[in-house]
Amino acid sequence: MKKDIEMPEVKNVTLAVVREKNLLNQDEWKIYLINNNDFPIENTLVASRGYGEKDGEEQRTSTLRHFLETVKAKSSAVVESIDPKVFHLNNEYWVSYYIGREIYDKRFVFVPDTICEENLVFIKEIEKEGVLHS
Repeated sequence: MKKDIEMPEVKNVTLAVVREKNLLNQDEWKIYLINNNDFPIENTLVASRGYGEKDGEEQRTSTLRHFLETVKAKSSAVVESIDPKVFHLNNEYWVSYYIGREIYDKRFVFVPDTICEENLVFIKEIEKEGVLHS
């Protein structure tokens, strides 16, 4: 039974939406996975999707899946780019990874309109401004 499966608690792994300048000096937004552990995480799968409403109509994005083989200790990795046109949706990221033989799993959701200028902070792990998931 599902209730009998022990899932270890995810610690020191989070997501951030980061604003960067591209080669044309235009803003681009990217999702970063940050591993603040003293050890790498392996075989990381990130599933992303957006969902919500706009003008009373339900909206959904496609589900995208990304595989990161290894995210080194005290480092970060780009997961995907994100279009500002979906910032009004719930942007959900399911992150699953291994530490040794144990699997860890956590859902991160950036709720509507939280990815905005007012919520930008300096993220020291990436050395850029962005919205850090709490």
